[in-house]
Amino acid sequence: MPFILKKMYVEKKQKAFLYLMKELGYTQREAQRFIAKGRLLVDGEPMVRTAGEIEGTFEFIYFEPITKGLKPTFEEKEFVVFDKPSGVLIHPQSKKTPYSLIDELKFQFGRDANIAHRIDQETSGLVLCAKNKESERDIKMMFQEREMQKKYLALVHGEFREPLCVEEPLLRFQAESALVRMVVKVDPAGKPSKTDFKPLKYFPEYDMTLVECAPHTGRQHQIRVHLFHVKHPIVGDPIYGQSEENIIKFLDRELTPQDRIDNSGATRLLLHASELEFELYDKVYHIKSKVDFEKLALESLTQ
Repeated sequence: MPFILKKMYVEKKQKAFLYLMKELGYTQREAQRFIAKGRLLVDGEPMVRTAGEIEGTFEFIYFEPITKGLKPTFEEKEFVVFDKPSGVLIHPQSKKTPYSLIDELKFQFGRDANIAHRIDQETSGLVLCAKNKESERDIKMMFQEREMQKKYLALVHGEFREPLCVEEPLLRFQAESALVRMVVKVDPAGKPSKTDFKPLKYFPEYDMTLVECAPHTGRQHQIRVHLFHVKHPIVGDPIYGQSEENIIKFLDRELTPQDRIDNSGATRLLLHASELEFELYDKVYHIKSKVDFEKLALESLTQ
């Protein structure tokens, strides 16, 4: 379990954030943020005053990363790239999350290493990670300035016959049912969004097409919603193209693998981050996933 409750002792009364800085090596900002989040407990109760003082025994909820042996697919001095499997979270959803990619990164490269962008839990593929705070800042700026070119592979329902550019604004909204969490839809009031699609291979026996997706913007669920909008939802998508009843069952973890296949066509979302192209520190990188996504996707169509 990455989050552990660590008992600690301080002999002389002092500011809690100063103690965390000195003993655990956090920056002042990090120490005060952890206190504000309730990760420091005195007599079992969280201290939330960032300027609070401690004396004697207290407890601290400490993130201790674990490894499952996932190695980077590409490594440089300032960054690494992981080929994330489907089902692995980028960050813990809660303190009870047993494992996420940030575990692997920090276990292998230290506490200052951090993930520079996100892909969905069910999306597999390339994730760029900074090894230190300086490269994290530079990489995040690169994403902010849209200097990163990404390509994805998706297996979609139906025959996708011609290349297509979809420019439809996307809006996050709260669905009418409180049980269905935040979803995204095409809406004139949404943010400008653009994705290029190119069909690669049609599988007539399944009536499915392997499609290359190149997003020009980075909206949440952009590829998934744009493909659903043009009536080619991604095979295995548990949200877009599903009934509210099945969405709720998925969110509540009540769908069996066979249910997933019956409802959406596959045991997982068949979307894969396949290529990253960018310039960093005066060098151009073009990194490709080593995963055979076509083979993996076809295997996901059956239990």
